[in-house]
Amino acid sequence: MNTAPTTYVIRVHGHLDDHWSAWLGEPDMTRDDDGSTTITASIADQAQLHGVLAALRDIGAIITELHITAAPAPTLPAGARGSR
Repeated sequence: MNTAPTTYVIRVHGHLDDHWSAWLGEPDMTRDDDGSTTITASIADQAQLHGVLAALRDIGAIITELHITAAPAPTLPAGARGSR
């Protein structure tokens, strides 16, 4: 069983304001030229991923892409909103 965190890239429609970064557990957020936001975060397990996706749903973000990447990302703190 692999216990290492997995880095996910999540793209959402529209530009998210900086304050959502803290609410989502401080992932890297990049506002793209096409009007979307790319969120990159190291997620410990499927439960934490589900928490991040639920948090995005709760703020009304429309997810347009989700994939795993090999690039390292900041690890979300255990108490982060995304780790419900």
